[in-house]
Amino acid sequence: TELELDITGIRQPGGGRKKRPLPLNSGIDQDFLDILQQHTAGNPMNSSIRWTYLKPREIVSELLKKGYSVSRNIVRYLLKKHEYVKRKAQKNITMGGHPDRNAQFENITQLKQDYLDAGNPVISMDTKKKELLGTFYRNGSLYTQAAIQTNDHDFPSSATGSVIPHGFYDLKRNTGYITLGTSHDTSEFACDSLFQWWVNEGIIHYPKAKSLLILCDGGGSNSSRHYIFKEDLQKTANALGLEIRIAHYPPYTSKYNPIEHRFFSSCDSCL
Repeated sequence: TELELDITGIRQPGGGRKKRPLPLNSGIDQDFLDILQQHTAGNPMNSSIRWTYLKPREIVSELLKKGYSVSRNIVRYLLKKHEYVKRKAQKNITMGGHPDRNAQFENITQLKQDYLDAGNPVISMDTKKKELLGTFYRNGSLYTQAAIQTNDHDFPSSATGSVIPHGFYDLKRNTGYITLGTSHDTSEFACDSLFQWWVNEGIIHYPKAKSLLILCDGGGSNSSRHYIFKEDLQKTANALGLEIRIAHYPPYTSKYNPIEHRFFSSCDSCL
């Protein structure tokens, strides 16, 4: 016997298991806030900013002691109702300043536009921290059929070597180039990496370029006060037959370097 299926029988909106309503006038909100009050910290300069270190299951246990039989979903609802939202810490507090900070940013903006209008390359350069090679723990996760085992301690003496990623980000082409070093992050390594980028990438895509603008931080191997870097950079410019101009970002503003957002932000999980 053939059965004819009814394909129009779609459940109406509002179907399914109903939420268990909170008892009216039960005082659960006040008891909930009393529990958080004992486990809450905040900003002494702004009373509206508060946070708690209790987890939903711990709040459930505390409410159970007060006679409320609720689930973690109800606790999450109460947290949201009272403006407790799960957030991550953000590095937005500037630790220092410079009187010419804004002027330097305006100068960098104008330089970038001038170079791009002239068809000359604008690149951003930076070096990531040294990574140890070996069976060490790495951030991130991936799909696997078995657990991934790593050393319980990340001792440098247990490493088979180290790698130093030095990257370049091409602002116009939105592409990146990375050089891996195996010794130390020196000015010579930074300039050698620049030489490799130009030979393998730059001269191919900018054959008529007469000048190169590099955006970089004020510290590290490419420090603005490091005379060895300036000397090695001049040697590189002479070898390439190309004018090189450096624009350093002001102190404490390395997070505005384009390479941090467009290149290394995507490479963090790969290193």
